Amino acid sequence: MLQEAYSMLRNKKYLMQGLLFFFIFISIYTVIDGFNMSYSLMADEFGISLVVINILLNLIMAGSSALLINLSTIMAVLKGSESKGSNLGFVSVLFGILTYGCTPCIIAFFANIGIAFSVIALPFAGLPYKLVSLLLIMIGLWWTRHEIAHGQCKVKLQAK
Repeated sequence: MLQEAYSMLRNKKYLMQGLLFFFIFISIYTVIDGFNMSYSLMADEFGISLVVINILLNLIMAGSSALLINLSTIMAVLKGSESKGSNLGFVSVLFGILTYGCTPCIIAFFANIGIAFSVIALPFAGLPYKLVSLLLIMIGLWWTRHEIAHGQCKVKLQAK
């Protein structure tokens, strides 16, 4: 079933869907980076290499998130059920928004639940949070791939 899923990824529908989600996710990740610290300020404070790393991570995360959504959609078509791992891509975006969002909003939100801090205080302009987000997406991809490869169809055929 995994080979069928990979072959379906080459269909025009899934290629267009993947491109659409890629551009949506790259936009979200770029906006989140801008809320945290502009690329020019990041380059001045930490060097151009951190900016390049952040942009490369954004590209990898956007591509991986788009692939995760496509695989989850294909799994729903093939098996009639969506992968539980597909939610980790959304969790990753939500995690990024909560941690890189506008500082006054996030501090007020976390202060209500007893946590007060700012991501800008983390090393390398919050790069550890981006790495945690990437890890969540990779776990979601692994989980979805595993469910496609080893999952069972809910429809049971009766013997004749």
